[in-house]
Amino acid sequence: MNIKNHQVRLAARPVGMPKASDWSYVEEPVREPREGEVLIKVLYLSLDPAMRGWMNDRKSYIPPVPVGDVMRALGLGQVIASKNPKFAVGDYVSGMPGAQEYVLSDGGGFFKIDPSLAPLPVYLSALGMPGMTAYFGLLETGQVKADDTVVVSAAAGAVGSVVGQIAKIKECRVVGIAGGEEKCRYLTDELGFDAAIDYKKEAVGQALRKSCPRGIDVYFDNVGGDILDAVLEQINLGARIVICGAISQYNNNGPLKGPSNYLSLLVNRATMKGMIILDYLPRYPEGMREIAGWIRAGRLKSREHIVDGLEKFPETLLMLFTGDNFGKLEIRVAKESGS
Repeated sequence: MNIKNHQVRLAARPVGMPKASDWSYVEEPVREPREGEVLIKVLYLSLDPAMRGWMNDRKSYIPPVPVGDVMRALGLGQVIASKNPKFAVGDYVSGMPGAQEYVLSDGGGFFKIDPSLAPLPVYLSALGMPGMTAYFGLLETGQVKADDTVVVSAAAGAVGSVVGQIAKIKECRVVGIAGGEEKCRYLTDELGFDAAIDYKKEAVGQALRKSCPRGIDVYFDNVGGDILDAVLEQINLGARIVICGAISQYNNNGPLKGPSNYLSLLVNRATMKGMIILDYLPRYPEGMREIAGWIRAGRLKSREHIVDGLEKFPETLLMLFTGDNFGKLEIRVAKESGS
């Protein structure tokens, strides 16, 4: 088999924002699959804020990526050789291939997807980890109910945009916090949010008081920091705070900034609970069925921001932390068959 595999490997643990020297771009030959293995050609990779945490050498919900290893990444691809009876050549599959062009696997962690039901990139967006995070985070952890006022940060991002749309489907008032006029218009004009707050131009606390006259029942937090504090000032009795991420803190060189207004949780008998999508893996089919139904019915939209070329991984990843992406950030590693 005369195939060369290009890989993005973690060369050093970043301090602050990742830089070019934290990565190496290497080439190695691809061997034939052994009995029970499949060879997958990677087509799309998912770039997610959680990647920054995976690069740190500290305890977390998942072990850190070892220095020298292929960078961990969700993705999808097509089986091009198989000695595993569960997979046939031509099958499209999704899983954790890592930041590389080809992956040999025993099939564990990969599942088949149907490109006739939705475009492939959607399986890394609304029908992938971000969509499932939004679905279970809002409905299970957030315990959302009709007439709740729901606030979501990073609302134009892959998770936040789906959170807001599901909240509208559940008949809530939805306020999104995003950066920039274009993203805020997208939330209200295209996704149907009731209001949007541009944190780059507005005082978030003041804007929340205007947009949430009945207070806040559910807050889906993707950013942490000052915005979390501003929300805690205005939560209602029995409010639910869903801690999904804290992107404003991921590249800090010093201690993380915790909520200074945490006593509001006591006063309002509110809850603040973290959620990790790995806890819901057995229930993925449930979430995918419902979200797919909403997409088919035109009730939920998925937006992807696709960059071409595996070699652009280092600079593309930074877009997550500068806010330059608009929608689910993905890298197209190779073109689909027939395209």
